[in-house]
Amino acid sequence: MKSKELNPGAVKQAWPTKKAMAQIYEKQLWGGNPSDFYSGEGSHRPELVDPYIEVVTSFLSSFETPPVVCDLGCGDFNVGSKLIAYTSKYIAVDIVEDLITYNKRKFKDECVEFLQLDIATDELPDGDCAVVRQVLQHLSNKEIGAIAYKLKAFKYVIVTEHIPNADFIPNKDIISGQGTRLKKASGVDLLSSPFYLQVKSTKRLLTIPSEDEKSQILTMVFEMY
Repeated sequence: MKSKELNPGAVKQAWPTKKAMAQIYEKQLWGGNPSDFYSGEGSHRPELVDPYIEVVTSFLSSFETPPVVCDLGCGDFNVGSKLIAYTSKYIAVDIVEDLITYNKRKFKDECVEFLQLDIATDELPDGDCAVVRQVLQHLSNKEIGAIAYKLKAFKYVIVTEHIPNADFIPNKDIISGQGTRLKKASGVDLLSSPFYLQVKSTKRLLTIPSEDEKSQILTMVFEMY
């Protein structure tokens, strides 16, 4: 099938998204307290984080030379901080400026670089492997399309999304913000319409079912052309 990937030029400055994400942390909509930045239980609950760290570190360890990893949507960096040792350089990106400033103060490692970027509209850093963990599920299809177009610059892309457990219609559009497509009985699938991400191969790294068994957190690795 001929690629229908969206060109990043299709998205102009997504200031509403930047404002929405900043507000999530300002109002602690994902929990936490006013003195900290907190990216929600999905970045802190051991039963969700530990298996993810195990499979991703195993994948990164398989490289003959430790890769340069770009974390696109690093959040409070509780997860990313556990992956640093398996990379030659770790570039952690987030759209929220105050969050990046906070991370720079809290995490000091010569192998880590923090950048404040809008991954839908800004040029992405160079790297061997991109990590996109439960980020796309909060974004509109237009922004996801722009990001997907840029992902082909990496050799590998590790994508984690919270999706329904049963068959579902993928990629129902939403307004960027705190919520996800689960409320619409949908989830993000980069290989399906309207994104049609072109990949060389796919591999399922991890599936974590929800407590009510109605949804799952799926982690896939894509080898890009």
